[in-house]
Amino acid sequence: MPQVSVHESWSSRGAFVLAAVGAAVGLGNIWRFPFIAGQNGGGAFVLVYIGFVLLLGIPLITAELAMGRRGRQSAVVTMSKLARENNRSQGWQVIGWLSIIIPLLGLTYYSVVAGWAIDYVFQAAIGSFKGLDGNGSRAFFDELLASPWRMFFWHSVYIGLTVFVVARGVRRGLERAVKIMMPALFIILIMMVVYAMFAADFKAGVEFLFTPDFSKLTVPVVLMALGQALFSIAVGVGAMITYGAYLPDNISLPWAGAVIGITDTAVAILAGLAIFPLVLGYGLDPAEGPGLIFVTLPVAFGQMPGGSIVGSAFFILLTFAALTSSIGMLEPAVCWLEEHRGFKRPVMALLAGLSAWFVGLAVVLSFNLWGDFRPLGMFEFFSKKNIFEMIDFFVANIFLPLNALLIAVFAGWVMSRKSTMEELNLPDGPHFKYWHFTLKYIAPVAFAIIFYSSLI
Repeated sequence: MPQVSVHESWSSRGAFVLAAVGAAVGLGNIWRFPFIAGQNGGGAFVLVYIGFVLLLGIPLITAELAMGRRGRQSAVVTMSKLARENNRSQGWQVIGWLSIIIPLLGLTYYSVVAGWAIDYVFQAAIGSFKGLDGNGSRAFFDELLASPWRMFFWHSVYIGLTVFVVARGVRRGLERAVKIMMPALFIILIMMVVYAMFAADFKAGVEFLFTPDFSKLTVPVVLMALGQALFSIAVGVGAMITYGAYLPDNISLPWAGAVIGITDTAVAILAGLAIFPLVLGYGLDPAEGPGLIFVTLPVAFGQMPGGSIVGSAFFILLTFAALTSSIGMLEPAVCWLEEHRGFKRPVMALLAGLSAWFVGLAVVLSFNLWGDFRPLGMFEFFSKKNIFEMIDFFVANIFLPLNALLIAVFAGWVMSRKSTMEELNLPDGPHFKYWHFTLKYIAPVAFAIIFYSSLI
């Protein structure tokens, strides 16, 4: 039988969907997806990306939600209960621990990048981008990175906002925040797309995103599309296990998984439709890479009429997307601390937030004062990685695919058919068989390939 939760539950299906979509939608959609698509040929990459979300991403999201609702506790306690229920080793708690460590460690550098977005909201508003060319924009961004105090400030502001929301609880904090930020995010994003239709080269942007050139589909590009699909919808991060613990029994998990996966993908596509017409319309390079948002777009904002307003709106959009995700990144640790430390939620949120803030200070310094410091420089593989790059590598290339692999194996091989059918509320028919087959065979192979390819 399902466990009884000692935590709050979502007040409604709509509130849960907004929170879950918010946890999935983040920098991966609006910052990472456009430059990854730009670097890998556009249309063909996008097509493969969408296919992986539908075929693999949605079943995996559903599995995390099912595991969370079955356990109804923090990720660690949930995995302990599920292991006992299925007469398996308590070693499966490693999924729970990874589901706390991954998002908390990710938040340490996620907040730094999100801090850049907040800084750029104000820089755009005061017209700092006006007249910038490519070299000037690069120098402007480098000036931000070279200023530890400026980055400390925005990193601290961002962590403070995240802690404030999480400290207020599921209904008064998480729900209220996403009910404001998610509609605002969609409104701003749609306004950006409409602007791109009339003020930029929208036709070129659409052609770039949706005209596939299959000659560019190499094995590395396919693997990149697979990794981006799973990264974008937060598979393996662990937030969905925690959010699933707060789910009432009357919410359909297959429906929820489909809504989260499809909405998250729609946000990524809309972001592409907002960004690429501006990039191509102003003769900029869509394959710029990570600097597409912070180096290339400010050039466009500086040249266009009303660029201060459009630029501020864009970076507000980026900030909202990041904040809805960071709430989900801090929540798993707070959920576990609530169960075990005996203090009230605000204290636990502050404790978890301070730990992410403190490690984040080292990330900030890795861009300036500690720019030449290589913590694992004694190993050839890590000899060129600073603190930021090292944490990002371990989170994105090691811990995340490993946890996703373990989740797929547990859902497909360890959880009984009876318990999964109870949580999914599906008969033993074609839909359940597809879900089970995907989790049992396809997903483990896919994650094993990602894991292996990241190490070679």
